[in-house]
Order: sequence, then structure tokens, then C-alpha cells
Amino acid sequence: MHTAEHTASGLPEETAKAHRHIVADRAAAATPPSLHDRLTELGRLKEAARHGPDPAATGRQHARGKLTAHERIGLLLDEGSFTEVEALRRHRATGFGLERRRPHSDGVVTGWGTVEGRTVFVYAHDFRVFGGALGEAHAEKIHKLMDMAEAAGAPLVSLNDGAGARIQEGVSALAGYGGIFQRNTRASGVIPQISVMLGPCAGGAAYAPALTDFVFMVRETAQMFITGPDVVQAVTGEQITHNGLGGADVHATTSGVAHFAYDDEQSCLEDVRFLLSLLPANNRELAPAAPSADPADRRTDALLDLVPHDPGRAYDMRAVVEEIVDDGEMFEVHPGWATNIVCALARLDGHVVGIVANQPAAFAGVLDIRASEKAARFVQLCDAFNIPLVTLVDVPGFLPGVDQEHGGIIRHGAKLLYAYCNATVPRISLVLRKAYGGAYIVMDSRSIGADLALAWPTNEIAVMGAEGAANIVFRREIAAADDPEALRQQRIKEYKAELMHPYYAAERGLVDDVIDPRDTRSTLIRSLAMLRRKHADLPSRKHGNPPL
Repeated sequence: MHTAEHTASGLPEETAKAHRHIVADRAAAATPPSLHDRLTELGRLKEAARHGPDPAATGRQHARGKLTAHERIGLLLDEGSFTEVEALRRHRATGFGLERRRPHSDGVVTGWGTVEGRTVFVYAHDFRVFGGALGEAHAEKIHKLMDMAEAAGAPLVSLNDGAGARIQEGVSALAGYGGIFQRNTRASGVIPQISVMLGPCAGGAAYAPALTDFVFMVRETAQMFITGPDVVQAVTGEQITHNGLGGADVHATTSGVAHFAYDDEQSCLEDVRFLLSLLPANNRELAPAAPSADPADRRTDALLDLVPHDPGRAYDMRAVVEEIVDDGEMFEVHPGWATNIVCALARLDGHVVGIVANQPAAFAGVLDIRASEKAARFVQLCDAFNIPLVTLVDVPGFLPGVDQEHGGIIRHGAKLLYAYCNATVPRISLVLRKAYGGAYIVMDSRSIGADLALAWPTNEIAVMGAEGAANIVFRREIAAADDPEALRQQRIKEYKAELMHPYYAAERGLVDDVIDPRDTRSTLIRSLAMLRRKHADLPSRKHGNPPL
């Protein structure tokens, strides 16, 4: 007998059962996974991307004394503020086995978060994935983040720890670097760009940090060079280590490529956070002000003892800066390079200022090629990001010598001159002691556009020192005298009394006021408050042609 079902189907009973199972299996297979299943899968993928494709890679990274990309981002940004983008991005390259290795994130972590509540964009190379090497997808992630940072008007921080271009992807990887360089340049002076070197950076990759505003490096683990030690030895025969060629101390003291050098990643990233607190988000804003418990009218009595009256005696200009600024706190830029000039960010009455100061404790504070470059770059930075400039002058002139002349001191000194003349932010100069010759003019004198030119009663503003001037002006008279030395000393005193007394420049309107050193802090604060709404326009032009 057949049931009605069997009759209707016309199939034997066993065949009908098998058919029902097949239909049920197909129905089950066609049923999409539940949202719960999808969320479980998403969590698994993101967790895998965070930990990398090789479980042992994190241990190897730590063994090198380095943190992972996510650990570094956690130190840089406010806790829990990081939002990652394109965490599941994978490359599409084929050949050389790449089609079998397609880890999520493609070796770079990108996103945004906050530092002290203010938005900051960040990308971090993940050395555990392809050694952090840059491929096409890797580069596109960085391009996208850089575009987002510029559009949002927020700082960009790169945490660099990569092996350069991904060789297996050939020219596509090189083109990726080109896109980064182009965006670095477009964003220059628009948003702050900070490079943190936490691992190797070789070849063309080194130019991306060089295009940014600040470069931080960690000793021992970070290196930057165009050609590595092996190539150097092959071409020149010179033997040198990776750190000896391009380590943190080399770039912080010799080449000037790095602005800061640190012993560990934690202290490095802590100072990156502090620097960000002193910078505006973009070129349309002012740097954030902060309440200060340091009285604006505090007398700076210590300056009377810190600065010797004798213009030939050395002292540490940093102690002068610390006495003037809020709570004695300054953030010196390039502290180990071109030490004869001090460049620092600090606060006066809670408002950020850039300070440029000659350093008599190093080479008598003379201006040379390196000092001119260092100060010019800093002046440009402050002007780009609306940070007022305070220039403390105690300069004997430009450094003489064949090496300086052949090295282009004229061209390099003109960089500093150009930077000051082109700056439209509030500018105040203060002559503490000597200010001689062309160096006086270059150090933001009234004649090149300083808004206010101040001086202490100890100032000596002149073409040169009295001794040198007397030797030139009275040379024949001194040579013909019965007692040349006595006459020389007499003429030196006369020259000082006539042309180098502290009120000579003030009488001619080249100094706005001669102030009591003890009133330095309060005078600067009042003057900067008056200039806070300063507006100045440059001539209409595509851009100038500075002496690069």
C-alpha cells in the first residue's frame, strides 16, 4: 500500500526519505548565519588582526625592546579613545607567494583618537606583519588617513617601524611612498605632522619623516639612512654599524635630522603627547592656552645674577628662559644640535610662545651654518602655526672662517633672515648684552620687522665690539703713537661712550624701550597680550623663493 504522500510524489518510500533529507540539507545550507554568528566571526577577525598572523611575533618584538603597534598607540592616545579604520584591509598582490599570505591590516594600523581630549590621527607600522614593509594596500591606508587628518584639521602622528618598500610588489610599493610624500608636502604648515622613529627606516622611506615638522627617535632600536652599512662599505670601503650610521644620537647631534632622542619608547611617546599640548590643531587656530598659577607680574630678580655684566663671560641662556617663562618649564627643540642657539616652546601667562635665543655657553653664542638653519626652521614652524616669537639676543656676530664661508654661511644665514622677515606672527626681540654686526640685524631686529624691540641697560648694539672697531677706525693714529697701547685703550673707551652706550639705539628709535631686567617677564606678557590680535598680510604670490 502507498500513503497519499507517496502516491502524490510517485516515489518509493526510501527514495522519498532521501529526497527529503537532501532538500532539508539544502535549505539549511541556504539559511544565512545569524547576527550572533556574524558578530562572533567579526570579533575573531579583529582579534586576529590585532595579534598578527604569527603568535610568536609579539614575543620577538618585545625581545627587541620594542612595543607592538597597538601598544604604542595606547601610550600615545587617551585611554579608550582610539578608533581604528580599515583593520580588515588585505593586499591583492600575487607572485612570490604573496597570494598565500594575506593577513588583515597589511602591516599598518590606522585611525584616530584624542590627546588630552583633542583629536589626533595616527598610523603605526606593525613590524610583525611583513616587517612593517609598505605595499600598495598598506600605502592606500596611510593615504586615506592623511587625507582624513587634513580634512578634519587635526595633527598627524606616524609611528615608524618598517623595513621599507615591499620588494615583492615592485614599483607599486614605490608609488605608495610617492603618495605619502605628496601628502606630507600638501599638509605642511596646515596641520602639525610628527614622526616617531621606533625601528628601522631606510632608503626612500626616510624622506617621509624628513618632510614632517618634528622627528623623535629612540636609541638603539631606531635608525634612519638612505643607504645601509653594507652599501656604504661596498661603495666607499667604510665600515660602520647601523647606529653609527643613522642612530638616534647621530641624527640628534650631528646631522640634525632628529629633533629629540630618548632611551625608551614610553618616555618618547610621553613627550610627543606634551608637544601636542603646545601646538594648535591646524594653521587656522591658536595653540591651546592653559591656566597658569605663575603670576604674570612676577619679578625676575634672579636675572641680575644669571647674566654677567661682562659681555665676554659665558652663561647658560636656558636658565634665563626658565626664569622668564611659566613655572620654569620649556620644551627645547633640537637640544643636542647647533647648541649655540636655543629654540624652545614655552608658555607666558598660559599662552604658548616660541623662544629663539643665542647661547653664550656654546661657542660664545655665535651664529654659524647650523645655528642659522636650526633657528630658521623653528621660526618658520612658529609662524605657520600662529605661535608668537620672543627672541633673546646676545650675539657676537657670525662665525668667521674658511669652512664657514665655503660651506655657504651667507646662504644659510639668509635662511634665518628670510624666515624672520616673512613671519607675520607677533614678534618681540630683547637684547640682553651684545648684538654686533649682521647677526644683530638677523636676530629679529626692529629693522626687519620686529613688532617690539626691547633692551636691557647692559646692551651693546654696534657694528662690532669696541676693541675691533678702535683697531680699525684709529689704526694709523694708534700705530704712530708713542704709547700705542695706552692710546688704543683710550680710543676704545671713547668709542664705547659715543656709539655703544645702552641708549644709543633707543635714541634713534631702533629700540622701543630699555627695561629693568627684573621686569622682563611682565613686560613680555603685557606686550604679547597687546599683539594677540595682530593681523598682517603678505604680498599676493604663489610662494617666495627662500635660500634653501
